[in-house]
Amino acid sequence: MSRVPEVKWAQRQDKVFITVQLPDAKNAKVNLEPEGVFSFSASAGAENHLYELKLELFDKVNVEESKINVGVRSIFCIVEKAEKGWWKKLLRGDGKTPHYVKVDWDKWVDEDEDNGAGDLDLGGMDFSNFGGMGGDDGMGGFEDSDDEVSKPQQEARKAGDTNQEEEGEDKSDAGNTEGKTEAAQST
Repeated sequence: MSRVPEVKWAQRQDKVFITVQLPDAKNAKVNLEPEGVFSFSASAGAENHLYELKLELFDKVNVEESKINVGVRSIFCIVEKAEKGWWKKLLRGDGKTPHYVKVDWDKWVDEDEDNGAGDLDLGGMDFSNFGGMGGDDGMGGFEDSDDEVSKPQQEARKAGDTNQEEEGEDKSDAGNTEGKTEAAQST
């Protein structure tokens, strides 16, 4: 039986910020569909528990312009809205918001305070596009053939491969010495 990770969200007129809180996620897979379906799966923890999530977002999204960053502590997505405008909530439907979906007050800006500028400090995060894993030429220059998955689905890279700034932190986890050895050899 799978578990559900905590999700935080905030928005601007043209985008939605979705953060999946899952430290040390392995084999993270994120899928975003133009109809606004956001799916996530990964394993985490000492026992490699499976975490899965499927969100039906309030409206349609632009997969090609959306970006993702898989970090050590979380998976951060900038989802571009298909049409500019403020959503009254994250998920479509009339039901109550699930307990694991919370507002990200650190990124939240009220509608009347949104000046359209890129006022969010992303701390130098390295982002890949959902569709195309883009660089300017659309090829991205990645070595792994896994990065060339058909649009709009794409497999997110492992957390240890993309966030090298945090590799030096002390991660004393007695049950996970194999991952530490692998991360040390890749640097």
